[in-house]
Amino acid sequence: MLTLHHLNDSRSQRILWLLEELGAEYQLEVYQRDQKTGLAPTELKAIHQLGRAPVLTTENGTLAESGAIIEYLVKHYADATFAAPSDEKNYQSYLFWMHFAEGSLMPPLVAMKVLFKAREKTPLLFKPVVNKMVEGIIRAYYGPNLEQSLKYIESWLSSHEWFAGNQPTGADVQMSFPLESLVATGRAKSYPAITEFVQRIHARPAYQAALKKGGEYSYA
Repeated sequence: MLTLHHLNDSRSQRILWLLEELGAEYQLEVYQRDQKTGLAPTELKAIHQLGRAPVLTTENGTLAESGAIIEYLVKHYADATFAAPSDEKNYQSYLFWMHFAEGSLMPPLVAMKVLFKAREKTPLLFKPVVNKMVEGIIRAYYGPNLEQSLKYIESWLSSHEWFAGNQPTGADVQMSFPLESLVATGRAKSYPAITEFVQRIHARPAYQAALKKGGEYSYA
């Protein structure tokens, strides 16, 4: 029996969605972020040493990292839908977007979140200096990096319904979390194709079922 260890407002929501799409039999263990730190509770470290979500336990052990979990589920449970594409061209797209999500798109999003949080917590006396520093870092690197990525994604989705072929695959699941967060925070307002993609996955019955099981999810 599969068990998904799910943390609210985290990457694990997309794994829950995939499990529902695949119709796999699984158990769900739900954890809540610490209200003060926003971090995962220490109980997750009893499941995996890193103490992060998602974590999937199987009959053969414990698996962490969204991409690895998606690959595992696709290999063992996907049939005609959500499987890796069989033709080489779409398979290359599948590989690219599977790795792009966490390798290129998420790093600037996480870095900017950390910078914004640091700015919020800065004492009033030092805010002018910290604000200038944060804005300078974002303007010089993270902002342009993110904009370049979003333009590329927008261009792709303007001519493709899905990221790797004519039907959803694990690549769409992997890309869902960063794009959801961008739409939810208003940073995708000028990217209609990205917004439509998020709306499209949110309308799927399996996605709605995952929301009911997973509890509060701010990015939906």
